[in-house]
Amino acid sequence: MLFTYHAIDQDGHERDGTIEAPSQDMAITSLQRRNLIISSISPAEKRPWFQSDVSFFNQISNKEIVILSRQIATLFEAQVSALRVFRLLAAEVENRQLAIILSAVGDDLQGGSPISKALARHPRVFSNFYVNMVHAGEESGKLSETFVYLADYLDRSYDVVNKAENALIYPAFVVVVFFGVMGLMLTLVIPKISAVLVDSGQAVPIYTSIIIGFSNFLVQYGILIFFAFIAAVFYVWRLSKTDQGKLILDHIKLSIPYVGDLYTKLYLGRIADNFSTMLLSGVSVVEAINITGSVVGNSVFEAVLAEVTTDVKGGSSISDALDKHQEIPGIMVAMTKVGEETGELGKILTVLAKFYNREVINAVDTLVGLIEPVMIVMLGLGVGILIAAILLPIYNLAGAF
Repeated sequence: MLFTYHAIDQDGHERDGTIEAPSQDMAITSLQRRNLIISSISPAEKRPWFQSDVSFFNQISNKEIVILSRQIATLFEAQVSALRVFRLLAAEVENRQLAIILSAVGDDLQGGSPISKALARHPRVFSNFYVNMVHAGEESGKLSETFVYLADYLDRSYDVVNKAENALIYPAFVVVVFFGVMGLMLTLVIPKISAVLVDSGQAVPIYTSIIIGFSNFLVQYGILIFFAFIAAVFYVWRLSKTDQGKLILDHIKLSIPYVGDLYTKLYLGRIADNFSTMLLSGVSVVEAINITGSVVGNSVFEAVLAEVTTDVKGGSSISDALDKHQEIPGIMVAMTKVGEETGELGKILTVLAKFYNREVINAVDTLVGLIEPVMIVMLGLGVGILIAAILLPIYNLAGAF
């Protein structure tokens, strides 16, 4: 809930602003922590819909978080105070929603809150991984280095995901065009031409009869098929919101031939990168494994890392705990063991993360290289078969006269 307030700060200056909190009492408590003397506070008036910000257009993208983290790292390295860093960035960022959040972080810092605690109040922007990294930097006194690690990690993560998404745009476009062209021909073109053939009384070849029958089926039941498809998508979406459903879908995702291998490499690279980044920043091993599991993005690997965390707490080595799970490949277990024995686990995992990230990019390039020619050939064959199945009987009909 949003509240507007009028207050006086420690220097006697009047301040007006807004604060978001579950209740008015919590809003007052939060403002008092910032050493503000509240003159008045009330729920913000709702603006007409045409004046309100459309949240869809104010969403904060991963790219903006990557750029923000790099800017924070640069300013910290330049010995700029934490409060001034967030004040400067709040005034400079173009995204209004992000500017409000950074301004709120600055207010919390001014009230004496640690950076990690101020960031933790905005989980939609700063993940559990992000907050714990900052917290580790605060405790170790290496905050500027921590933000450099964070910026580098987010850069790598964004780069891999962005390359994969961009590489799949063209194949996705070809697939959509393929089904669009086939659907239009079967529902708009074929019925008109088939009417001429039927009215002629000429014997129709079997392949033409199949095409006409399929076209008639789509014309009669196309709307039902469309709504059934929408219902199926909605069901899968609702299923993905439950823990059990998410686990089932994540298992299916990893079981798809070739694509499952691509996802596995993506998650393994993410695990290695997250884990190494946190270890190099001074986060404890158990906490690093636990947080890595919460941000890996797949229920199967999350469950694996939860069991690994339990085993490590019980005195097991990380490599032995990982070796119990078939989802973890032998190379990761072996390299983890080497890292434990040499005391260079963070660096070893960094090398492993780079390896898996390269594997993901290579796998995406190979997949795209296969999809493009296959879909183009399928599009040509599909349209060619439809045209041949309809035009050949028409030519025979014309030859009969």
